[in-house]
Amino acid sequence: MWNALNGLGGGGLVDAKPANNANVALYSTFAVVGFFAGIATNKLGIRATLSLGGFGYALYSSSLLCYKHTGNSGFLIFAGIQLGICAGIFWVAQGMVMLSYPTEQSKGKYIAWSWMVYNMGAVIGSIIALVQNMHSDDNSIKDVTFYVIISLSLLGAILSLFLCEAKGVQRSDGSPVSLPQAPTWKSEMFGLFETFKQDTYILMFFPMFFASNFFYPYQFNTFNLVTFNIRTRSLNNTLYWLAEIGGSYLAGHALDSTRIRRSLRARIAAGTMFILVFLVWTSAYLWQRNEPQKAESGASAAKKDFTDPNYVGPMLLYLSFGLLAAVWQTCLYWFLGALTNDSRKLANFTGFYKGVQSAGGAVSFRINTLAVSSVNELVACWILPAASLLIAAPTIIARIRDKVE
Repeated sequence: MWNALNGLGGGGLVDAKPANNANVALYSTFAVVGFFAGIATNKLGIRATLSLGGFGYALYSSSLLCYKHTGNSGFLIFAGIQLGICAGIFWVAQGMVMLSYPTEQSKGKYIAWSWMVYNMGAVIGSIIALVQNMHSDDNSIKDVTFYVIISLSLLGAILSLFLCEAKGVQRSDGSPVSLPQAPTWKSEMFGLFETFKQDTYILMFFPMFFASNFFYPYQFNTFNLVTFNIRTRSLNNTLYWLAEIGGSYLAGHALDSTRIRRSLRARIAAGTMFILVFLVWTSAYLWQRNEPQKAESGASAAKKDFTDPNYVGPMLLYLSFGLLAAVWQTCLYWFLGALTNDSRKLANFTGFYKGVQSAGGAVSFRINTLAVSSVNELVACWILPAASLLIAAPTIIARIRDKVE
């Protein structure tokens, strides 16, 4: 639901700046909490962390609705901060489940299906926005769209309480999930630093973590919000998340192929990601050069509609953004899952991932708020993932083996 709102640009509001400021607060908090969230996940369990995280998302969506009517920026910033805390523990718990429940041979499929279900929520939210705003002349979404999204977020938080804890889960091959025995807060804190000490190679993935959400403000605000009216943004949003579902499915199942040994699959995946980065962002650069800069195209600028004859080109470009994002996230999670089967270590790896990813998100949303030209913002989104892949490549080649005990 959060993706559905943010994919519309500006959290469904006319101006992107209020939501950008809230997202800077969110990601800044998330960056700190994410690093240590593996401790809370291992100690409190899956149900508590996922439910608390789900409630944080509902409160954040409520703050956007409140801002629309009252302009209460204080509540919006507070909601961003509390969501940074809630999302930190939520995403580490989700990552631990996704990477430690499957067998070695099925990690790609588990990641793919998890990402597909996750993005289906954004598709549903986007379709709701599309149907309810199809004939709207306003540039922001209707209140009823907020009501539905808030309700669905609360439902998710409640349903999380009915999940089975990890200690009661058995893998498809009959083996139990590997969990730390009766962890204490002290032992989990020690385990976090022990992971850093023993697995320093994880630092080589930090630039990829940083780049993994860096492009969202450009895509959602600079591209979608500035260029299209509300009903077309809703349609674009639906297509974007459908592309993410397709990309996740293809990448996840390809990564689990038994025809090629795992170490070679990892190298092919890294090479494919590098090619996709250049294809997609080169196309975006060629398109952006002919478009007005965001600093000059305020909310009153003419917006494109899906009935316009030149709509197909930018629509396909937006689809390719979603496809690349899905392949990037799926492959990066798979790389982490291929490094170890230890759920405690995977929780910490996921914490590092979400923490550094959130630092990148905070920086990118801040850049999006400033008067940075659209082309310069695009180039940053282009160079960062390409460079981060080159930095991680030696570790991917040396550390991902055909089997891990």
